Amino acid sequence: MTTRITTPFTDQSTAAEVVSGVDLSGRRVVVTGATSGIGLETARALAGAGAEVTLAVRDPAAGESAAQEITAATGNKDVLVASLDLADQDSVAAFVTGWRGPLHVLINNAGIMGPPLTRTPQGWELHFATNHYGHFALATGLHPALAAAGAARVVSVSSSQHRLSPVVFEDIHHESRPYDPQSAYGQSKTANALFAVEATRRWAENGITVNAVMPGVVRTNLMRHVDPELLARYAESGAPELPWKTTEQGAATSVLVAASPLLDGVGGRYFEDCNEAEPLSPDNPHGGVADYALDPDTAARLWDVSVEAVAGR
Repeated sequence: MTTRITTPFTDQSTAAEVVSGVDLSGRRVVVTGATSGIGLETARALAGAGAEVTLAVRDPAAGESAAQEITAATGNKDVLVASLDLADQDSVAAFVTGWRGPLHVLINNAGIMGPPLTRTPQGWELHFATNHYGHFALATGLHPALAAAGAARVVSVSSSQHRLSPVVFEDIHHESRPYDPQSAYGQSKTANALFAVEATRRWAENGITVNAVMPGVVRTNLMRHVDPELLARYAESGAPELPWKTTEQGAATSVLVAASPLLDGVGGRYFEDCNEAEPLSPDNPHGGVADYALDPDTAARLWDVSVEAVAGR
């Protein structure tokens, strides 16, 4: 049995706090979905520690605005912008082809949540296509750059909502079962956690570690498709068992996993509130990680399915 990883940081820690004293000079970082919310704060904290940060974004104009904001806040001029639409496999392939040199940190942060049933040209359900297949193609495509860096890290941003659904291999894309946006989102977030397990197993010989993170509940653009009445009821309830975080707190776990020396050599795990999560249990109904999201056999199966899907796009 592996020992659970704990750190001095908590759910109240900010991204700036967890990276304080860490020098990332000479390190190259890619953050997807970095124009706002948790992605922007993640990029800001890593740039503040001296890293060269590439904002991989759907809207280059918004990316340039975010880059200027980060440079103004940190003094770091090595904040770059590149176009990337994770729902479009051609866009992912173009990003990978255009990358040059080593990559020390990849943060798979972008995502969508809660749209009505939408399919890509391949027939893929949009949550799975964007949140999992897009990031899978990006990470596997950038594997040579990660391997070249030595001791590279990949952060796979998952969610506590993974507990809403395992990966339903028999009908991933809701072709015969009813579509529910919450369970579809949950399935994609389970896939993000499973990716960390199998990628770490496969890439350990290259010194690459991959971990999944749950940022916390943060009001960001990710929630733009969620029913406003549902969000209002949640906010009014106070939900003390799962409190709202600021974006600075929401980015903390990603930044910790991406940059802290406390996690050197640690991979294949799921973190929340700046510590490795406990198993999901009746005593911990609102936090923790479900067993199926870390199951190595399921992770290996998902990898094979993903390779086949992306190769056949």
